[in-house]
Amino acid sequence: MSTEEHKKTAPRSVTIGIVTVSSTRSLEDDQSGHWIREHAIEDGHTVVFHQVVPDDSVAIVETVQAVIRKKSTQVLLITGGTGISPKDLTIEALGPLFSKVLAAFGPLFAQLSYEQIGSAALLSRSTAGVLQDTVVFCIPGSLKACQLACRKLIFPELGHLVRHLQEG
Repeated sequence: MSTEEHKKTAPRSVTIGIVTVSSTRSLEDDQSGHWIREHAIEDGHTVVFHQVVPDDSVAIVETVQAVIRKKSTQVLLITGGTGISPKDLTIEALGPLFSKVLAAFGPLFAQLSYEQIGSAALLSRSTAGVLQDTVVFCIPGSLKACQLACRKLIFPELGHLVRHLQEG
């Protein structure tokens, strides 16, 4: 079946969870998380969870596992903690839990970032994978990075991704 045929039979609406990893932001000032929520809803998706968790591996893993278990999320967007500073732990916390890695996501996002911000794109370690029956995207916490990832890569493929997971 072609990509076009897959997309035609893909769900138009998916359930989304949003987790922002930050020790400095609160839910009220989570600009990136609120932007994702607003645009996901505008696109017809259902946001079932939105929370800010500290830069702590245990907190990240516990929150993500609880969201997947209790909220029936099909897609989980994690913002923040993807850089190279010692406090950036999202990739280390979640990467080992992926049963499958969407290996093209990181390089595609890096290329798009490079076109916007130049060589500073090297600092992002964005990744995506499958955790249980949920597609998980780990993207930078900056608003521009979230907008870029969501508009160019994530939102256009949400239904398609979920359709493939539902095949199993």
